[in-house]
Amino acid sequence: MLATLTLLLGLPLAPGTQSCSPLIPVTFDSSTVPRLLGQWFFIAAASRYPPHLAELRAVTFEAFSFSPGSHEDELNVNEIIRMNETCVVRNSSKVQVFQQNSTLVHVDNNDVASVARLIQSDKDLLILNHINTDFPNLSLSARTPNVSKEHMEEFKAQLQCLGFTEDEVFYTSTEHACPLPRGEDNADPQLE
Repeated sequence: MLATLTLLLGLPLAPGTQSCSPLIPVTFDSSTVPRLLGQWFFIAAASRYPPHLAELRAVTFEAFSFSPGSHEDELNVNEIIRMNETCVVRNSSKVQVFQQNSTLVHVDNNDVASVARLIQSDKDLLILNHINTDFPNLSLSARTPNVSKEHMEEFKAQLQCLGFTEDEVFYTSTEHACPLPRGEDNADPQLE
């Protein structure tokens, strides 16, 4: 009887069971783009979209930076990625910022690579909910190559709410870091 009542009321059966709060996108304003500028480190992601899964399996480290593009709603993207055993530098992509619907569109060689919403979180975190597929997809980047335990737990809770298990989460590591170019904003040239 209690289990039936609990199910009907939507209450958790076990104490400590976490309820899922919705992912709340950032509403873009004039401070959004400047907040994104500078160096970021890719920390973790989960996806069920096959092309993203293939890339996530290969990436063991990624650092990227956003710099102002040719107009106010465009960002240049510079990436340093270790894919398998090779460090790759990519400087050919851009992010288009669509303030009217608060989305970011990553364009690589004139092809749309992904469309994402920036999720509300700490100012030093970049949580992106990729929305251009019918598959759940969430990624976490940060200003530093490591995040606090609390921030990681918050991200894992969001993943769990999207139905991901721990086995479906891909993590990068500074153990596999590529040398960062000197002079990048917030870059640590000693990170190798």
